[in-house]
Amino acid sequence: MQLKHLRTLLSPQDGAAKVTCMAWSQNNAKFAVCTVDRVVLLYDEHGERRDKFSTKPADMKYGRKSYMVKGMAFSPDSTKIAIGQTDNIIYVYKIGEDWGDKKVICNKFIQTSAVTCLQWPAEYIIVFGLAEGKVRLANTKTNKSSTIYGTDSYVVSLTTNCSGKGILSGHADGTIVRYFFDDEGSGESQGKLVNHPCPPYALAWATNSIVAAGCDRRIVAYGKEGHVLQTFDYSRDPQEREFTTAAASPGGQSVVLGSYDRLRVLNWSPRRSIWEEAKPKEIANLYTVTALAWKRDGSRLCAGTLCGGVEQFDCCLRRSIYKNKFELTYVGPSQVIVKNLSSGTRVVLKSHYGYEVEEVKILGKERYLVAHTSDTLLLGDLNTNRLSEVAWQGSGGNEKYFFENENVCMIFNAGELTLVEYGSNDTLGSVRTEFMNPHLISVRINERHQRGMEDNKKLAYLVDIKTIAIVDLIGGYNIGTISHESRVDWLELNETGHKLLFRDRKLRLHLYDIDSCTKTMILNFCSYVQWVPGSDVLVAQNRNSLCVWYNIEAPERVTMSSIRGDVIGLERGGGKTEVMVTEGVTTVAYTLDEGLIEFGTAIDDGNYTRATAFLETLEMTPETEAMWKTLSKLALEARQLHIAERCFSALGHVAKARFLHETNEIADQVSREYGGEGTDFYQVRARLAMLEKNYKLAEMIFLEQNAVEEAMDMYQELHRWDECIAVAEAKGHPALEKLRRDYYQWLMDTQQEERAGELQESQGDGLAAISLYLKAGLPAKAARLVLTREELLANTELVEHITTALIKGELYERAGDLFEKIRNPQRALECYCKGNAFMKAVELARLAFPVEVVRLEEAWGDHLVQQKQLDAAINHYIEARCSIKAIEAALGARQWKKAIYILDLQDRNTASKYYPRVAQHYASLQEYEIAEELYTKGDRTKDAIDMYTQAGRWEQAHKLAMKCMRPEDVSVLYITQAQEMEKQGKYREAERLYVTVEEPDLAITMFKKHKLYDDMIRLVGKHHPDLLSDTHLHLGKELEAEGRLQEAEYHYLEAQEWKATVNMYRSSGLWEEAYRVAKAHGGANAHKHVAYLWAKSLGGEAAVRLLNKLGLLEAAIDHAADNCSFEFAFELSRLALKHKTPEIHLRYAMYLEDEGKFEEAEAEFIRAGKPKEAVLMFVHNQDWEAAQRVAEAHDPDSVAEVLVGQARGALEEKDFQKAEGLLLRAQRPGLALNYYKEAGLWSDALRICKDYVPGQLEALQEEYEREATKKGTRGVEGLVEQARQWEQAGEYSRAVDCYLKVRDSGSSSLMEKCWMKAAELSIKFLPPQRSLEVIRAVGPQLIGIGKHSAAAELYLNLDLVKEAIDAFIEGEEWNKAKRVAKELDPRYEDYVDQHYKEFLKNQGKVDSLVGVDVIAALDLYVEQGQWDKCIETATKQNYKILHKYVALYATHLIREGGSAQALALYVQHGAPANPQNFNIYKRIFTDMVSSPGTNSAEAYHSWADLRDVLFNLCENLVKSSEANSPAHEEFETMLLIAHYYATRSAAQSIKQLETVAARLSVSLLRHTQLLPADKAFYEAGIAAQAVGWENMAFIFLNRFLDLTDAIEEGTLDALDHSDFQDTDIPFEVPLPAKQHIPEAQREEVRDWVLTVSMDQRLEQVLPRDERGAYEASLVAASTGVRALPCLITGYPILRNKIEFKRPGKAANKDNWNKFLMAIKTSHSPVCQDVLKFISQWCGGLPSTSFSFQ
Repeated sequence: MQLKHLRTLLSPQDGAAKVTCMAWSQNNAKFAVCTVDRVVLLYDEHGERRDKFSTKPADMKYGRKSYMVKGMAFSPDSTKIAIGQTDNIIYVYKIGEDWGDKKVICNKFIQTSAVTCLQWPAEYIIVFGLAEGKVRLANTKTNKSSTIYGTDSYVVSLTTNCSGKGILSGHADGTIVRYFFDDEGSGESQGKLVNHPCPPYALAWATNSIVAAGCDRRIVAYGKEGHVLQTFDYSRDPQEREFTTAAASPGGQSVVLGSYDRLRVLNWSPRRSIWEEAKPKEIANLYTVTALAWKRDGSRLCAGTLCGGVEQFDCCLRRSIYKNKFELTYVGPSQVIVKNLSSGTRVVLKSHYGYEVEEVKILGKERYLVAHTSDTLLLGDLNTNRLSEVAWQGSGGNEKYFFENENVCMIFNAGELTLVEYGSNDTLGSVRTEFMNPHLISVRINERHQRGMEDNKKLAYLVDIKTIAIVDLIGGYNIGTISHESRVDWLELNETGHKLLFRDRKLRLHLYDIDSCTKTMILNFCSYVQWVPGSDVLVAQNRNSLCVWYNIEAPERVTMSSIRGDVIGLERGGGKTEVMVTEGVTTVAYTLDEGLIEFGTAIDDGNYTRATAFLETLEMTPETEAMWKTLSKLALEARQLHIAERCFSALGHVAKARFLHETNEIADQVSREYGGEGTDFYQVRARLAMLEKNYKLAEMIFLEQNAVEEAMDMYQELHRWDECIAVAEAKGHPALEKLRRDYYQWLMDTQQEERAGELQESQGDGLAAISLYLKAGLPAKAARLVLTREELLANTELVEHITTALIKGELYERAGDLFEKIRNPQRALECYCKGNAFMKAVELARLAFPVEVVRLEEAWGDHLVQQKQLDAAINHYIEARCSIKAIEAALGARQWKKAIYILDLQDRNTASKYYPRVAQHYASLQEYEIAEELYTKGDRTKDAIDMYTQAGRWEQAHKLAMKCMRPEDVSVLYITQAQEMEKQGKYREAERLYVTVEEPDLAITMFKKHKLYDDMIRLVGKHHPDLLSDTHLHLGKELEAEGRLQEAEYHYLEAQEWKATVNMYRSSGLWEEAYRVAKAHGGANAHKHVAYLWAKSLGGEAAVRLLNKLGLLEAAIDHAADNCSFEFAFELSRLALKHKTPEIHLRYAMYLEDEGKFEEAEAEFIRAGKPKEAVLMFVHNQDWEAAQRVAEAHDPDSVAEVLVGQARGALEEKDFQKAEGLLLRAQRPGLALNYYKEAGLWSDALRICKDYVPGQLEALQEEYEREATKKGTRGVEGLVEQARQWEQAGEYSRAVDCYLKVRDSGSSSLMEKCWMKAAELSIKFLPPQRSLEVIRAVGPQLIGIGKHSAAAELYLNLDLVKEAIDAFIEGEEWNKAKRVAKELDPRYEDYVDQHYKEFLKNQGKVDSLVGVDVIAALDLYVEQGQWDKCIETATKQNYKILHKYVALYATHLIREGGSAQALALYVQHGAPANPQNFNIYKRIFTDMVSSPGTNSAEAYHSWADLRDVLFNLCENLVKSSEANSPAHEEFETMLLIAHYYATRSAAQSIKQLETVAARLSVSLLRHTQLLPADKAFYEAGIAAQAVGWENMAFIFLNRFLDLTDAIEEGTLDALDHSDFQDTDIPFEVPLPAKQHIPEAQREEVRDWVLTVSMDQRLEQVLPRDERGAYEASLVAASTGVRALPCLITGYPILRNKIEFKRPGKAANKDNWNKFLMAIKTSHSPVCQDVLKFISQWCGGLPSTSFSFQ
């Protein structure tokens, strides 16, 4: 964030006049400043001063100046200001909402000490600090104050967090204390937080940390629990003073601290989680900042100073303008102010979680805000200032927003609809749906309040194209799902969310009642539908009818009126509702019945009196009747009985109206007598229950009041005798018997014999009951009674009477039951058969007449068939053994499996008739395999083939046909069948048939014949892909010829022939289509070309309109001009782009010029306003007359150019005179001058120059001289002549200049003469300074032409000794140079020698250089690589020089891989003990021991050379300062190793010394820290193997293999050292960088080791000697005693020791004798050499040469 100074609100004074405190109001509209004179100044948000008021002391007796204002804060509602004063009081002033309102004190809080700081974080709560250290709370509601916490230290600062829920206080002892009213779930601690090093006067609580500063000039940022996050230390900055005040931005992302002349800004970086310091705001003469106040929206910061000034700064990270309508000011990373530039309204958009706001958009008719942060989404309504922030994981900006609903924003993202209610920070709900059209989603949020319903939030949306879901957004559950049979294309809930309207694709309008879950189709052909705002009235259009439902509860009642247009909308206002209809070009308003709409609203509001009053005014119509009904129902529910009575009267329900009238009279009377609501009286409640036909409730109400009589009267009045008698019985009423008699009499009077019979039966009088039943014609009831009573069955006459009545009444079954009961089975069976009671008949027959059972079963089956109960009949036929009937019944009952079962049991002839019928059924079920089997059983294979064919199962049909038909017959059958299908229009089936018999061409022909081109193309693509493009083209042409252009277009484009499509549309005059195709399928400019041709075909205004519409007008004009259609171009520019006309004239002129029509071109150039172009045209064609004419007439500026052009022409013709005249006329003498110069006519040039431009004369003369010099001989002669003339004239200076200018490449002698002359003249006649300049100029010139001596002599004339020497040196005249130096200035002798050496070096004359500088010569030899010469020359010098170059040569050889040559060098020249050579010796040693092929007798001389060099080195080291140093010891060890190697090579040459060689190889193992370990172990193992020491060989070679593996792995960590415990063979050895033994030899060793390891005989231990130690180990492990190694074998000497003069050198006598013997016998020179070396090394051989004891 940056601070930018905006304005000075209050000018500073000359002296100290401190601004004590400042505050911004919460609504950002007011800013208060309190000055040193205790006056509060009030400013508006624009910085204009609008008001002021004086504060007052706690007690006037101390005077008006007895206190200071230390704290000031606005209330959260911005109507009050709290003032904290040092005279122990806080006043709260009510300042009102408007400027100029009267200021009154509304609260005061007296304290025990001075108020030092003050904040007002929440409504009614003021927090303040006191000088005595307490932090207290003042409640403006109760007018009381209390202590929050107390400390012993003065409160110096007080601040709140961003939300105002927590406070921080800073104290004079550096303590910072934190307190929370509500920690908002952060869990942060309260109490003392930190001890700052000084009083934290500058204290700010930002989002992520607490920033404190004070007089120590350090800013410290503390974490949430008081740990130091960062420190900014300015204590060493002499410009910085103490920090006096601090303020955090409202968003908590920035902190500003004030000090002297400076505001420092810290910005929080969320990405790095640290504070970053912005550039401080330095303001000279600002003095100390005493107060800071940040505007609540974060956009302004005000700073008050010690001198009473108040400065306002703009705080902004960045600012941008959105669509020229809104200004976006980013005041912090998480806060943006959005300002409407036209209205000036502002909205502060802020992330409550402190996330950085990334991008702000204003959408939805520029009313709604959308902004993203990393984790949330910010939404807002600019009109209502309702803002929301919801958690939102970014999805790459793929969200779609819909703002159709004013209360809620709909967001679609990845198939999910999310609803966010403006002003709420939680999502209202989210559902999965793929339908993003707002017409397919309806949301209702508390749009119309209803009785008993606080919150009403509902959503309806599409789950899929045919399913609507309705969701209660408060509970988050589904309250309805509607599955519809066709696609839904519009839906909307009513405002109360109880009804849903939706329309399907067939334009049918449906109403769904959510409470009852009922769906009603209310309109067909619905083209428009809408709920009337503020009501449940519905308006829809059906063709030419306007349909209005005033009462949606009765959807069948609709008011229809005719209209002649389309409904476009609804307008409601001013007491009327209008439907807007477009009729042609006019819009007509149809007014709806506002009264009916009013009724609905009154009902919803529960105002039934108003609804009645309104209905009174209406005529009785079906709509009105429906409303009366609705009102009657609601009035009864609400117990408003008078209104209900009025409703029933209006509806003509007289009985209900009368009944309610009586009820109302009772209620009114009770109300008059007893007061209260008469409707609660029991009679009224009972009557209402009766009205609702709830008689039991009425009875209960009466009986509760013990009104038995009234209950009985009610039932009697309703003729409900049973209930009446039941009440009498229950209550033991005395009139019970009378009631019963009256009831029987009433039944008889009303001829209810049946009821009377039931009554007699219930009273136990059976005969009377039967008599009454028979009288009533109910013999069945009589029979039932007889059957239950044995005594009545005995009465034969009675039974006969009943049976006769039953038979007469055809109640045969009941008669049969009676006959069976009186044991008459024959009559019973007859009756059962007549009555079709076959079950009873069969059961009876089984007992009485078994023979009849089969006949009865068949009859039963026949009866069931008649009754269409075929499936029941099957089993009876089976029982009766009637198979055919059973089969027929099974088929009729569609019991196919049963039918197949029965058929399978029949013979083939019987069954074959029925199988095809069953097969047809299975074919219809598409169970073709079963059907095929059945057809086959019925010998109807052809039918099976037909079945497969009809089912389109050509493969199965083909397979079946191939089984029973010849292929050609199949083919004919299929083609015939296909042709039949084709005739029936079943082309797909025909195609399948053709393809099945591999005749796709017939199918293609068929599709072509019937013009089914898509199918034709599909088949061509499948069967003839190579012909596809041609087919498309052919079809395109055919369709074009038929005029089916759209289809032709498709085929042309498929054939990649877009040009043909364009031409087709062009030829048909369908330019728009041609343009569309060219744009979609042509190249980048194709559509432009088509647009141009289209426009050209239209011409005039039409062309202009078209091109404007396409945005190609200018391009078309250019295209026309490019194509030379200038008339069309002129026409277009004249009509639309007049500014283009000159350009077209110009292009036309150029065209005419190219055509050679110069006259016309001239006219066009002039029309284009380019006369100069016409002039140039004529000039180009050398028509000077015309050019001049045009220039003079139209472009006077060009006249001169024409003359110049003409002059050029004259010059080309060498007519200089004419050209000069023309150029002078054109006032261009300079050009004439140049032309003469170019032509070499210098005299004319000088003349012109003299006459017209005299100022250039001298320069021209100089140029002439330069030119003359350049021209060689002729020019030079002129210069020399000129110089002589100057010389004769005594103008020596000029003569010298002239001589110096002479340059003649052809004659160096002439130049030398001239320069010498110049030098001579200058020495003789010119002043010393000038002569020095001349000599300095001439000298280098002479040197340049090789006249070094002449130059040197000239230099010596003027005592320029060094220059003379340099001249001689350059001329390589070294003797002269030396002589001059020696004689004239000896100081330069070294200078000459140095140059001479350099010269010899550069020339490579090393031999000469040796005599002058040996070192330089040697270095040169080194550079040239002449090492032999170098060493040879160095040999002649001293020892030190020699060994310097020997070392260099050796280093060079080692680098080149020539360690052997390097060794030879030291053999030849000795090895000095120079420490700088040590690395060379070590490298030679390392290379030697690592090199292959050295384990042989032939290698002796190499080892001997190495041994001798190391011996020489060690001898030299003994005499040097390096004696006994670690390096010396190391070289001694190397000498010993080299001796062992040399001795081994010597021993290898003699067979009898084979074991000596082996022992030496084994001894070398103790030196593997200096030798390649793998090579050493390999050589020792192979040597041991050679002499048959298999144990040792196995162990050494095994170790060798381990080492090779370690080299491969790059580490020795895995090595096992157990075999070498208690030996002097080292474990810690360097890992060899490479394998020293080739792969083949390694494999041989591996095989040998593997073979030997299998051998059980071999012990894996090293041989031991008498010490119990390993035989080759010098050190005995048990005693630690070290033995001397033998000089011949390297093994330890335990006895028979031969000692040498040199201490520490000895040999084993046996080995020594053996060695001497070998020399004697073999006369080996190499062994003699070994002996000779031992003699040198050990100070001579022992006196006894041989000893055989």
